[in-house]
Formats: sequence, C-alpha cells, structure tokens
Amino acid sequence: MLKTSQPVKTPTVDRLLNLWAQRYTVDLSSLSLENGASADSLLKASSPEGRALTATKLKDNVLDINCNMAWIQTKTLYSYIPNILDLNEAKRITQFAFRVYRKLLDIYKKQSINTGSVSVESKDNSLTLWAIPAVEELAYALEPILMVFQEQHIASKDWRALGFLTTQLNFSNSLILKKLTPSEKILLASYLNFVEEQVAMPWQRVCNQSAKYKFNSPEFMIVEQMLPAARDIAQSVYNRLMELLPNHRSRRGKLNDSGVTHSCLRDLNMFQAYLWLCFLEGSMASFEEELLPLCQMVVEGVEIKWEMTEKWCQVLGDEIIRRVNPEQKALLLPYTERMQEIFLQERSRLGFQEESVESGV
Repeated sequence: MLKTSQPVKTPTVDRLLNLWAQRYTVDLSSLSLENGASADSLLKASSPEGRALTATKLKDNVLDINCNMAWIQTKTLYSYIPNILDLNEAKRITQFAFRVYRKLLDIYKKQSINTGSVSVESKDNSLTLWAIPAVEELAYALEPILMVFQEQHIASKDWRALGFLTTQLNFSNSLILKKLTPSEKILLASYLNFVEEQVAMPWQRVCNQSAKYKFNSPEFMIVEQMLPAARDIAQSVYNRLMELLPNHRSRRGKLNDSGVTHSCLRDLNMFQAYLWLCFLEGSMASFEEELLPLCQMVVEGVEIKWEMTEKWCQVLGDEIIRRVNPEQKALLLPYTERMQEIFLQERSRLGFQEESVESGV
C-alpha cells in the first residue's frame, strides 16, 4: 500500500533513491530498435514538442474511455463475486483513475532531454534513455492523487476492491500504450510502470528508512546490493515456479500467460520491497499488516492456491539467500524464514488443508 512519506536527505537515502530511479531506466543499446522505433524517433518523441504530442493523443476523452474499459476488464475478471462494486462506486473509482493519468501526463510533458533524460554516446552510437530523470519528484507530485485513488478502493463497501487497484492500473496501462507509436511507448511505458508500482511497492519507504544507517553498516550494504538485482531475482524465482508448477492456473490463466507473467513479476518485486523495508525497520510488522492482507484479497479474488503462495515465499527466500555471503545470510535468515512462516500460519488459520504443489495445483 502507498503511504504518505516525508522527504529525507542523507547520503544513504540519496544512494538508494538513485538505485530506485534506475528501475525506470531503459538502456536502448540492449533493445532492438524496430517497428518504427529508432534513435532519431526516440529523440524526437522525447523533446518537449514530442511529449506534448503524445499527451495530445491521450486527450481526456481517450483517457476516460480507457479507464472505463479497464474497469470493465477488472470487473469481468472478478465477475464471480456478486455485487463487488455498485455502479456509483465504480464510476467514482474510474473518475479518480482518470485523474491519476491526467496528472501523470502533465508531469510527462514537462520532462525532456534538457533534464538529462536522454544521452547519446557517439563512440558506439548507442542511446541510453533515462525515462524518469527525477523519480523522487515524480513520486511526490503523484502522491496526493494516488493516495485519494487508493482511498476510493479502501472506502468501497466491499473491502476486496482494494485488491483490484493494481489490476485496474495494469489494464489501463495496456490500453493506453496501444494508442502510441513504438517510440512513444518506450518513453511513456516507464512512467506507467512507475504508477503501477508506486501504489503497491514501498520502494520510497525503503529509501527513507535507510536514513538511520551508515554506508558501511551491514544492513545498508545488503539492501544496496540487492535492490538493483530485484528484477533479476523476480525473473529467476518466476522461472523456478514455472518448473515447479507447470499446471498451475488461476482465474487470470496459467503462469506462462502474458498477463499472469506480468503480475507475477510485479508481485515478486513487491515482496522484495516489503522484505527490505522490514529488514531496515528491524521488524516484520509491515509485511504482516500490509502485504499479508493484500495477498488474502488477491489469493481469494483470483483463486490462487495458498500452496502456490507458500512455494513462492520459499523459492524467493532461497534465491535471496543464495546471493549473499555467510555473514549476510545470518542477518537475513530471520526475515526470509519469517516470511515463509507468516503464510504457513495464515493457511492454518483459514483452515486450508495441505496439498501437493508438485501436482500443479
């Protein structure tokens, strides 16, 4: 969940903020610039004029239609839950989703190559795109409207609606990108990805929590080492889950379906963000009080087996421990083991019987 946070300025916070910003950096030298995307078209699309043109394509009526279509898709996914939201609640939530995207586009138009968003290296003619040059400024600019958007879900008559927040944003992002050229998609995708992550992942809180640590403290050094590896860790865990659960299926489909893949990778990143937040806080309270209830909503809403979530925690914990040295392992094990215990205890509390994950449930 997104929580209001105050800016903190220390060397350790600044270091993690830079690492956080790198999550939204696109290295075009590693991309195949095809289907109309080229270095020249990207530079043109990234200019103030190009960004204004992109925003114009996504004028109010287009955003409004997309937000409503995204809500219909979200509603359809959870259609087996009767009366999950009444018409007035659905209308209110889509209106606030529309405001989120309009605010995002206003910010997007103000970014340009003049802020360091694009640099060209003539040596090998590669172009590196810093899609979000000032991620902390973007976070604070969007925070008020994102908080209100989140509150609309929390205020719903059915508490399970909060679990739909990222699903709705995911559907909205996909619909918006369909309206753009390849170059515009590359530029705007990082901003859309930021919005989807910002409402679910406490990366900003992780950065701020590092204020009480020194550069040479073992806790900070672990987080500094692991934060840039978050996406690679998520991909490794996802690949392992594909091997362990080849027949797993939820309401959104099988693990190898594109939409499920996206959600799994996003949520594996979310688990890591909460783990590092708890590690720096010295307590698993945030994991238990925020992430566990959210997982309860999603697990029930999309019909994911609890055994899948447990295997998920086990593989994630193993992958993280595999990447650290013995001294770091001793510090981390209480947290990775507690992460697994939390979900075992929750399954027991809810009365679910143990099933074999190898059977592909």
